[in-house]
Amino acid sequence: MGVEQKLGNMGVVTHRLEDLVNWSRTRAMWPMLFGLACCAIEMMSAQASHFDMSRFGMELMRASPRQSDLMIVAGRVSRKMAPVLRRLYDQMPDPKWVISMGDCASCGGVFNNYAIVQGVDEIVPVDVFVAGCPPRPEALIHGIVTLHEKVKGEKMSDWA
Repeated sequence: MGVEQKLGNMGVVTHRLEDLVNWSRTRAMWPMLFGLACCAIEMMSAQASHFDMSRFGMELMRASPRQSDLMIVAGRVSRKMAPVLRRLYDQMPDPKWVISMGDCASCGGVFNNYAIVQGVDEIVPVDVFVAGCPPRPEALIHGIVTLHEKVKGEKMSDWA
């Protein structure tokens, strides 16, 4: 005898708490504005009406780290900007995720010198890397969908 026979037509849905929390986290990610170079223009166009990141629950980009849980680092990060990036990341509430957008943010790009950080993963932990110089808005959306799949697979033991 299953749950359906015991409950009858009460309209009760049973589901794992882990799946419901992960589903709600993917539908309400609030990205933070952090555009540093030409990749920021592609990030803004992904938010515009033609590509519409609103369909993923990302209605608008937040300007405050305390209101966002997704940092999209778009563009090259200088050594002077690195402490600011880390401070903003530390001010974000948990859970928080990072997308590295573009070759400059991911590996320094064509700027192989002492002034540019050779990968933002030296400063903050990165969940998804989006390749391209600059990557198209479709690539950023693919990175967001990839991040959603990663979040959906998280376990309760990973939350602590």
